Parts: sequence; C-alpha cells; structure tokens
Amino acid sequence: MTEATKKAVRKTSASKKTTSAKPRAKAAPIKIPHNPLAFEVLDAVSRQRTKAKKIEILREHGYLELKMLLIWNFDESIRSALPAGEVPYTDPADQLQYSGSLSEALSDKARGMYENGNFSLGSTDSAARTTIRAQAKNFYHFIEGGNGGLSKMRRESMFINLLQSLHPLEAELVILAKDKLIGDSYKITQEIVGEAFPDISWGNR
Repeated sequence: MTEATKKAVRKTSASKKTTSAKPRAKAAPIKIPHNPLAFEVLDAVSRQRTKAKKIEILREHGYLELKMLLIWNFDESIRSALPAGEVPYTDPADQLQYSGSLSEALSDKARGMYENGNFSLGSTDSAARTTIRAQAKNFYHFIEGGNGGLSKMRRESMFINLLQSLHPLEAELVILAKDKLIGDSYKITQEIVGEAFPDISWGNR
C-alpha cells in the first residue's frame, strides 16, 4: 500500500461518524397486589430473569396456601387421586371469556394485567369467585391417602365444584398441580421453591 493510499484510508476512517448503541429501556417494575392470587405471584416469578429474583418474589409474596399448591406439584411422593389430563369444568360463559390454551389465557389475562393497570384480576372479578388461598384446605380430598372414603365419582364431582368456584386462572393452576405441570407453564422449578421455602420437607408424605 502506497503512502498516498494509507493517507486516504486514514482520512476516510476519521471522517466516519461514530454511533453509540442506544441504552436499553429499563423494564417497568412488576407490581404485585396486596393479597395476590396464586397465578399473579407465579406470573411475576416467571418474568424474572435470575434465580435470585425468582426466590425473592416467592419469599416476599408467597403464602401457606401457595406453598401447599407447589408441594402438590413438585413433591414426587404426592400422587393425585384424580384422572390425569384437562378437566372440562367451565360453564358456557367462561368458555367464551377464557377460551384457548392456558398459555394463551395467561398471555391475554394475567401478563396483560400489568400493562392494563389492572394489577389484580381476582379483586375485580365480577363473579366474586373464591381463591386458592381460601380453598387449599380442601386439596387433601384429591390426593391419594387424603380421604379414602370418597368414591371416584364423588371426588371428581367435588373437584369440578372446586374449580368452578375459583377464578379461571386459579383453576388452571390447580389442574396443572394435579398433573405436576406447573413448571411447564411457569418458569419455576422445585429447586427454586426449595430455596425460597427451606422449611419444606420433600418426600415421605
């Protein structure tokens, strides 16, 4: 390369405008309501990028009944006394309002609530449904060894009644726990739950 060519290259390089990367916009902080519904807590956990933040959310907003649900889901020594799979439990109005898969329902209803400014779907539910917080005391009916005196038909009828009493996204969580599938729909693991709640004793239930 001749001296003249080198000078031309240096001149061209110097004349180029430097561009700096635009700073990433900070994500809006996730607002969790007072006395949150179970799916609101787990949705907030799912939106955290680090394990430490997930644990922090669970420790701050977790409660006994949510722990009961997570134990049902993650503890392999607990077996559901119900048939596996989806449960057709909603009335026609709910089927129209909450149609689609669980992930679609979460996207449209749960995850969208932050952007819409409605931080607690349960608190404004026009049907005045109950919550997992109120109904977890009945979970034992649906677990092997919990209430052996129930007939298969009676147990399944009680389960459907429980689901119908819950907010639809709370009901979906109970169905997921029944089949140990919460981790498939929410970004949460037994390890995270165990670190958030070290008082949980796993196994031999």
